[in-house]
Amino acid sequence: MAKRAGSRPPNGELKPGPTPSPTRASAPPAHPHHSHDALQMFQRGMESLQRHAYVDAARAFQGVLMGFPADSALTERARVYLGLCERELQRKPAAPRTIEERMTAATAALNNGDDGEAEEMARSVLGDNPKHDLALYLLAAIHARRGASDEALSLLGKVLIIAPEASAQARTDPDFAPLKDLDAFRKLTEPPILHGGTRRRRARAER
Repeated sequence: MAKRAGSRPPNGELKPGPTPSPTRASAPPAHPHHSHDALQMFQRGMESLQRHAYVDAARAFQGVLMGFPADSALTERARVYLGLCERELQRKPAAPRTIEERMTAATAALNNGDDGEAEEMARSVLGDNPKHDLALYLLAAIHARRGASDEALSLLGKVLIIAPEASAQARTDPDFAPLKDLDAFRKLTEPPILHGGTRRRRARAER
């Protein structure tokens, strides 16, 4: 996402000149009275800013302001970039809104072990669509991981009414490992028997 630079410093003073974009390389302003240490610290801040490492960049620009207050040209530029860092650090990511965005967030949270976030996102989807099979599946997986077998089996049963092919994934999904010794789980997820005694192979449902 493009970042805006060059805004007015918090103290209302005008910046000394056009502020380069933080996404592009920017050399420290040349000045015969800049100390080597001040220039190095400023450049370190700019390099961190270009990497979007705002904490490191802010620390470097604060070092310029505190360590070299007499270098007004350099400190003015450091103050501008410090303000940009502070705004970026305060910026909060937009909350997922669409069902697809919330399901993506729920799946990522579950894969990262954040069951609470995954459950919150999945339940918000079910509030809009009570028969959303993936949201029900994720909730079933969360309950299975917690050892709440009855809730997990109930939710998984609802999933398989909507999407029977999900049984193939549930059989091999490590989240359902705590349920694999239960007869109820095996009955829910075993492939259906066709005429002739063979079992139909189901396509794996993608989470």
